[in-house]
Amino acid sequence: MMLHDVKPAIGAKKRKKRVGCGESSGHGKTSGRGHKGQKARSGGSIRIGFEGGQMPLIRRIPKRGFNNKRFHVFYAPVNLSALAGIEENTIDETLLRKLGLVKGKWDGVKILGMGEVSRPYVFRVHAVSTTAKEKIEKAGGQIELIKSHS
Repeated sequence: MMLHDVKPAIGAKKRKKRVGCGESSGHGKTSGRGHKGQKARSGGSIRIGFEGGQMPLIRRIPKRGFNNKRFHVFYAPVNLSALAGIEENTIDETLLRKLGLVKGKWDGVKILGMGEVSRPYVFRVHAVSTTAKEKIEKAGGQIELIKSHS
């Protein structure tokens, strides 16, 4: 056997598909795209699951399964600036609701650090931001964290 007699295995070399190179190529005229329509156009492709405008199957079937969102705790935000001028020493959710600073349904109250603290208040709330905690402790106040309702 000589080097020029060596040939690749049958099926190892496949001819490149040459589309649009005349009728005799087998892929001329429409180049294997059929006649007209969205998929015959350049750039014309439809996304996976598209059903021609009909409501897709993935949106028709009911959704099931676990979602963490139902366990999220929503706090009513109260800034330190809103607490200026309060005469009571102890600040809790009932006082804030009485003053109109907290309205509606919330899982708890969170004190945020925008503003300054003038007096040493005692806070009985569900959460406190880091900056608010620093300002309250600097003014000589205390923070008592209570467990959330939910």
